[in-house]
Amino acid sequence: MKMRNFWPLLMAGSVGAMGLSTASAESYQLLVGTYTAGSSQGLYRMNFDSATGQIDAKPLQVIQTENPSWLTLSKDQSRLFVVNENGPGQNDPVGRVSSFSIDPKSKALSLISQVQSLGNEPTHSSLSGDASHLFVSNYSVMEDPGGTLAVLPVGADGKLKPVVQMSAHPASRVNPERQASNHVHSTVSSPDGRYVFSNDLGADKVFIYQYDPKTNPHLPLTPAKTASVAMPAGSGPRHLLFSADGKHAWLTMEMSAQVAVFDYKDGVLTQTQLVDLAAGQPTSDKAGAALHASADGKFLYVSNRGTANQIVVFSIDPANGQLKELQKRSVDGDHPREFALDPSGKFVLIANQKSNQIVVVERDAKTGLLGETVQKLPMDAPSDLKFLVRQ
Repeated sequence: MKMRNFWPLLMAGSVGAMGLSTASAESYQLLVGTYTAGSSQGLYRMNFDSATGQIDAKPLQVIQTENPSWLTLSKDQSRLFVVNENGPGQNDPVGRVSSFSIDPKSKALSLISQVQSLGNEPTHSSLSGDASHLFVSNYSVMEDPGGTLAVLPVGADGKLKPVVQMSAHPASRVNPERQASNHVHSTVSSPDGRYVFSNDLGADKVFIYQYDPKTNPHLPLTPAKTASVAMPAGSGPRHLLFSADGKHAWLTMEMSAQVAVFDYKDGVLTQTQLVDLAAGQPTSDKAGAALHASADGKFLYVSNRGTANQIVVFSIDPANGQLKELQKRSVDGDHPREFALDPSGKFVLIANQKSNQIVVVERDAKTGLLGETVQKLPMDAPSDLKFLVRQ
């Protein structure tokens, strides 16, 4: 894993050109994860100007690492955890997880550790509420061995320890091609940290665990009293997001391009609404993916890939978390795997994986609606975007 650090060079050039002006005070650093089968080198650290909506094309730092497809930041942004989505037939056939330290001033990344995920194509990770464990979702494209949830202890220094627990469940087999085995797509904790929810595209279920590392540090997850929630047959659960108050949750379903809305309490998800992203459209338009809420909790944004290639904007009912569609907006590219709202709330950055670009779109914070495209930055196979917010 090689690192190239452009920080000193850029600082010398940028201060001379702009000085430490107001524009620099409105700049944030952006981390970009990519797939590396093509020309991408791995993980990029870049500057983003929230006054203009422009990403600086010259990276501050490039870390050469295989397929860093999902990025997880600790709450204090002192650590970064990266899944290396490797598998059979790739340059590195072994699924891995890497951890990095983040310099509090420069935001430069330094490798701490790398371990195996004990599964193929790890596609997502999340930290436990107490930051002592990392939950890694091994998607596994191939039917054998299938997908698994892996639990890795994390040291206080950010060092990853080997997997201590793995979990897998039978597939639904509704879709004989895509659901012949289980495919764990993401795993997240409840807002209070007491429960863990694992979304399995291959099983058409959300599996629920109690998290109690004090009782048994080697097996911190045990099935909850309500151990799973069944979703529509062939829907393919992908990503789950809780509301800021912890009372509601939203789940994207990749294969049916739908969003399920839940009430949430004490480890139990109760579905209250099911919303179509591509109602009445052909199957080729259905590929639900990422979802993110605005910082004020008023709007939900969901990407739909396929041939639709849209961001769908919803208003959120504050009383029950239910959704009302406001807008469908083209991503001006192909396959929006992930996206991010910038810290100012004025822009949405979209990682269009198959058209090899990051697209920056204006956002109206009051109405939630997306406006004009302000930048299309070439970037080979971008997969995830995370902002580093000044501390």
